[in-house]
Amino acid sequence: MAYSYDPENIFAKILRGEIPNNTVLETEHTLAFRDIAPQAPEHVLVIPKGAYVCYDHFALEASEAEIVDYTRTIGQICKMLDIQPGEGGAGYRLISNAGQDGVQEVPHLHVHILGGRGLGRMLARA
Repeated sequence: MAYSYDPENIFAKILRGEIPNNTVLETEHTLAFRDIAPQAPEHVLVIPKGAYVCYDHFALEASEAEIVDYTRTIGQICKMLDIQPGEGGAGYRLISNAGQDGVQEVPHLHVHILGGRGLGRMLARA
């Protein structure tokens, strides 16, 4: 499948420095920042710096270095936020939406790390 990346999406603009953000952690291949409309006490968005639309696009086309950096950054953020279960925190939820059925709002891969309170069930039965 060919993915069409929109270089004018909000996360692309954040990466270019056109829109400010509240950075939590930045690495060679990854940027993590606080969500502007948090849904939990801890709500951080993690995006790759590369032009990837969704997680499967990233998993299939990103370099090994990008994949490792992105994954390790997510782990570092969970540790920084003290939300790791068994390590002092009570856990977290990691969410990545993809496409229309997944209700993806921004066509740039991003994961939400949510924690700091009980989050309830993930989906209601339909």
